[in-house]
Order: sequence, then structure tokens, then C-alpha cells
Amino acid sequence: QVQLVESGGGLVQAGGSLRLSCGASGRTFSSYSMGWFRQAPGKEREFVAAISRSGIATYYADSVKGRFTISRDNAKNTVYLQMNSLKPEDTAVYYCNAGPSIVVVRDPSTKGNYWGQGTQVTVSS
Repeated sequence: QVQLVESGGGLVQAGGSLRLSCGASGRTFSSYSMGWFRQAPGKEREFVAAISRSGIATYYADSVKGRFTISRDNAKNTVYLQMNSLKPEDTAVYYCNAGPSIVVVRDPSTKGNYWGQGTQVTVSS
């Protein structure tokens, strides 16, 4: 089992940047694929990005490709989401998740995902 805590959210103007962090408990962080999702008011939770256990493979939603970068530091048990060129439509609560594989991480309905409590990102126009 793994516990996840997100941080780094806040209020930023359009065009600005934020870096989200997600710290994980336990000594098996490197055995989990990791992902980021977001949920805006009145909308379903949507996939943002995912990264393999080694960090070699990364995946992005089309809406964030070229603007967001997911990375991880297995020595620090942390996954990051660097968000650049932010837009008002990026406003949402951002959640990190951990799962045994990229397939599991990318499907929030799949059992085996662990979730953090979320961090609010607000982008003003």
C-alpha cells in the first residue's frame, strides 16, 4: 500500500507556471507507475499524464502535450508535474495516483489505484 500527498497548487495568471509534487510513503515507490489526473467542477476526472516505474516512458493527454511535463525522482519518492503556459481551462483539482502498471494508472476505474487528496490549481484570465 502507498499513501500519496500532493502539494504545489495555487492561483496563477494565464501563461504562468506551477510545479506540482506528489510525495509517496513506503519503500516501494519505484515499483509503481504514477499518474496525474484533474477534475474541474461539474466534470469527470480526466487523465493528464503518466510515467512508468523507471521514468523512461511518459504519456500525456492531448490537451496538455507540449505544456506539461511529468517526471519522478525514485530516490525522493516523489513525482512531479511541471505545468507551463497555463490556461484558464487548466483550472481543476489535480490528483496523483499510483498503480502497478501504466494501464492501471491511466484508467481511474481500475482497482489497484491509490489516490492522493488533491491540490487546487486555479488559472485566472
